[in-house]
Amino acid sequence: MFQMARKGAVVTSALALCLAAAACSSSSSTSASTSTSTSASAASSSPSSTTVNVSITSFNRTFSAMTALKALTAAGKGNVAAILPDTVSSARYTEFDAPYLTTAMTDAGLSSSQFTVQNAQGSDATELSDAQTAITKGASVLIMDPLDSGVGAQIESYAKSHGVAVIDYDRLTLGGSRAYYVSFNNVLVGTMIGDGFTSCVSAWKVAKPNVLVMKGDPTDNNATLFAQGYLGVLDPLFANKSYTLVGIPAGTWTPSVALSEFQQQFTAHKNINSVLTPNDENAAPIIHFLQTQGVKAKTFPVTGQDATQVGLQNILAGYQCGTVYKPIDIEAQAAVALAMFLRAGKTPPTALVNGTTKDTKAGVNVASVLLKPEWVTTTNMASTVIADGAIKASALCVGAYAAYCKAAGIS
Repeated sequence: MFQMARKGAVVTSALALCLAAAACSSSSSTSASTSTSTSASAASSSPSSTTVNVSITSFNRTFSAMTALKALTAAGKGNVAAILPDTVSSARYTEFDAPYLTTAMTDAGLSSSQFTVQNAQGSDATELSDAQTAITKGASVLIMDPLDSGVGAQIESYAKSHGVAVIDYDRLTLGGSRAYYVSFNNVLVGTMIGDGFTSCVSAWKVAKPNVLVMKGDPTDNNATLFAQGYLGVLDPLFANKSYTLVGIPAGTWTPSVALSEFQQQFTAHKNINSVLTPNDENAAPIIHFLQTQGVKAKTFPVTGQDATQVGLQNILAGYQCGTVYKPIDIEAQAAVALAMFLRAGKTPPTALVNGTTKDTKAGVNVASVLLKPEWVTTTNMASTVIADGAIKASALCVGAYAAYCKAAGIS
């Protein structure tokens, strides 16, 4: 997203942010503050400036925290542009991120002429062009989920040269120059996938797990952090021979490529009886392929992430162990809150910016909002994704899935 302010104000804010980031730097890849404070006042550039109290615990499914930002929004100037990466790697960008970002910006007090939400449709050139056009039209804050770090760094360099602040949204740009990063604790996401996998292996009674470990796109820093988390769980089990590692393909976020990678390994290694997959979209075609091979429910562990409809249905049917649920409405609100502070030329409170994330290419620690994910199975699906409205029961519980939903207490 972009929000407009005078260039001098943005530069001053960016400098303050850099100093703040340096003050809370950490040697870890991703670290969250241990502060127990639930609110804080925004730093002010003048005695008369508006004070806004907001923290990572402020956001909820009603978007009520956004209305509390209206005074801050009124103090800012200009437009906001949000640029999402694609519609293939995950259904979330069109189903959740775009509408949630729109709602958050509207509830924060921006008019429809003051913001845009765009999708680059999987094209680096389009993402760069969208960013440049937004800046030309007066954007001063960009919230961007980069397709890859290459185009992300290009956009951030261009934005910096035009006095525009950038917030990396969900995915960190390695070698970039953004002001902040908003995401979930992605090492923890990976750890949850790994723990969910091992629990599933036990519950489904897979006596000798021969595991194919799959990854996301190697150009995506999130994929690296996810792998750091789940390999941290699995590597000791491979080392002590409890599990057997069959292979680790190159990695991708394109479901058709993930299926091809799996089929190649499955053809070469017929002993594969479980696969760790990093998201629901990659898992879905693999699960369908396994079904065509006669694999029965609750016999071949497969994991996921993003709590998509297809992922949840595969969980209900017993073909997927679970999924990492990341409440995207909370992530969207956090990004918009940060953008409002930057747009108004203010430094966001430490109760909101609760950690740092290492940009391993630039060698800097990026001030971050790190939100908490949750592992979802049939036991808590009703109280999480359904209760939050992320997926409607009427859409989930169709056809054969109606009986599964009833068994899981979903109505």
